[in-house]
Amino acid sequence: MYYPGDRGPFLLPRRAGTGLPGVVFLFPWSYPEGRMKDPDILHDPPASVLVRLLLPMLAGALGIVLFNMVDTFFVGRLGALELAAMSYTFPVVIVAGSIASGLGVGASACVSRAAGAGDLSLARRLTYHAHLLALAVVVVLAGAGLLTIDPFFALLGAEEHLIGYIRDYISVWYLGMPFMMLPMVGQNILQALGDSKTPGAVIVFSVVLNMFLDPLLIFGAGPVPGLGIGGAAIATVISRGSTMVIVLWVLARSRKMVPHRNELSGVLVSSRSILFVGIPAALTNLALPISMGVVTRLVSRFGAEAIAGFGVATRLESFSLVFTMALAMVFTPFVGQNLGAGKVHRAREGYRVAVVISLLWGVVVALVFGGGGRPVAEVFNSTEAVVAATTAYLQILAPSFGLLGVVMVTSAAFNGLQRPFAAAAVAFMRLVGLYLPLALVGRSLGGLQGLFLGLAWANGIAGVLAILIFRRASRGFVATEEDTKENTEEDTQGNAQNGTGAEGPSGEKIFCST
Repeated sequence: MYYPGDRGPFLLPRRAGTGLPGVVFLFPWSYPEGRMKDPDILHDPPASVLVRLLLPMLAGALGIVLFNMVDTFFVGRLGALELAAMSYTFPVVIVAGSIASGLGVGASACVSRAAGAGDLSLARRLTYHAHLLALAVVVVLAGAGLLTIDPFFALLGAEEHLIGYIRDYISVWYLGMPFMMLPMVGQNILQALGDSKTPGAVIVFSVVLNMFLDPLLIFGAGPVPGLGIGGAAIATVISRGSTMVIVLWVLARSRKMVPHRNELSGVLVSSRSILFVGIPAALTNLALPISMGVVTRLVSRFGAEAIAGFGVATRLESFSLVFTMALAMVFTPFVGQNLGAGKVHRAREGYRVAVVISLLWGVVVALVFGGGGRPVAEVFNSTEAVVAATTAYLQILAPSFGLLGVVMVTSAAFNGLQRPFAAAAVAFMRLVGLYLPLALVGRSLGGLQGLFLGLAWANGIAGVLAILIFRRASRGFVATEEDTKENTEEDTQGNAQNGTGAEGPSGEKIFCST
């Protein structure tokens, strides 16, 4: 028996008696008996859909940032050296997260397209194969990371007395990578199905657990010994691992997104479809930590205190982008489902809404950090040089955060439209064409503050160019609903016959299939 999932043509199976009690209690909307009505992605006004998807996911995006900030807060209590050591690991954490996010975006684009077309069997296969692909990638990354800890961080500019602290943290982190990366793929798939509540809730749950485990394992209490910076890594692995269990359970038992049989025979074809979007998305995400690594190297010339302040500031920057981060998370599946239903024009309407939200939020952030940057910085560390570096970064870059959010939304839009190379071009334009060159010019002209000013100009210029690029690219999309309906019918018939993808207006393949 099937029941409407409030997501247009996509239906989900209804079965009773398969719930995990704790999961039902924490996430009742993930089960048929407690399901809240999801927004109609295909028919409701785009502004209404995006706001309703955004609000629950906002808690999740905030949780992602708070997770890192909680670690930063408690490690900062250990001292400036430990804080600097964790700051050096930040590019690695972003690299791993970027790869997992890229795989999740690829899976989300494909699953949401299948959901929009009403193909439950295809969505199940893509879900199963996406997790197998992610597991294989994680094993390779963790193994390579464990073998290259000392030389890699020395290359980033870490001083010899910091390497031991770095090793204590990152070795545990590498061993726990599967528990941290697999949930990201599952959360993206849930969003592709129109469920932004469960991903947001599990992230919040992991943050709360991490807030309890961090002080316990870092400083110790009673019979539990203090493990220092290594305790922070253990707390992270345990907390992230809890999300993996919950997300996989919801996908398998509530959403029934597991094939009825072990379909390994199609995993290579599914992987190719996922990687068509996932590789450019991962490269787009990887451009950030690579650039961050270079900038970290530039900042390291000003000493360990500057590095510590830079690490605190970048985490606060992530916190300030929660609105646009959450918006980008839900925007790709919004576009993907409408693409599957042949309603590309709704993506253009949604893009205008997303840009406005990002710019408005940027104004709020600029006002907050412009007047309160120093008090916020002092919460994390009292060392004057660390506070000064954090404050300078926030006050100089905060006015550009709104346009940085526009870049994120534009990349998400192109991924949802299954034009991943356009998404990658937007990101690389900012990071390679503007971010690094202007950072170098700024440092040579004005030292540390000049470097920060160069980064701010890069964000602002990239945001304006992103809007112009999307406006120009969107002119090639189908303009009338009659044409999109006709194209969708042809795509569906063609995929039913031979499993191939449809072609977009410029000739690139835009439909994920197996």
